[in-house]
Amino acid sequence: MWYVLYTKPKAELKVAETLKQIQVEVYCPTITEVRQWTDRKKKVTVPLFRSYVFVRLREMDRHKVFEVPGVIKYLYWLGRPALVKDAEIEVIEKWLNGDELEEVSVSHLSPGDKVTFSSGAFKNQEAIIQEVGTKRIKLILLSLGCTVTAKTREVLQPANQ
Repeated sequence: MWYVLYTKPKAELKVAETLKQIQVEVYCPTITEVRQWTDRKKKVTVPLFRSYVFVRLREMDRHKVFEVPGVIKYLYWLGRPALVKDAEIEVIEKWLNGDELEEVSVSHLSPGDKVTFSSGAFKNQEAIIQEVGTKRIKLILLSLGCTVTAKTREVLQPANQ
């Protein structure tokens, strides 16, 4: 099981690197975005989950993470430390590394619709559509309780099917 750490804004990558140096198993999923400046465009690597880093360690070693600058606290859910299953981390990894997705049109989907992934890393996961763009769709994944931006190549179907 993985714990979720809340970090200072924009400190996720530095926190993850420092945690690795003190032998804490850490996962900070990242994506590459194109940022526009007035004079150029640049690809930058940014965390998938802003201000969050996943760590796997024993319960008795949980205090070690506070030695790292930028760590604020553990994320809690219902009064207990939030835990993420290994399978959920694997789903995130598969989704980030996946290139087996098919090209589909999502023009019939609109914000507020509830959908289920019919294939890919999030197969059978339910989500609520937050925004629909021409190349990307913003979804709220109900099982993880977070917002994800996906390419419209993901295979989705209405949840009631």
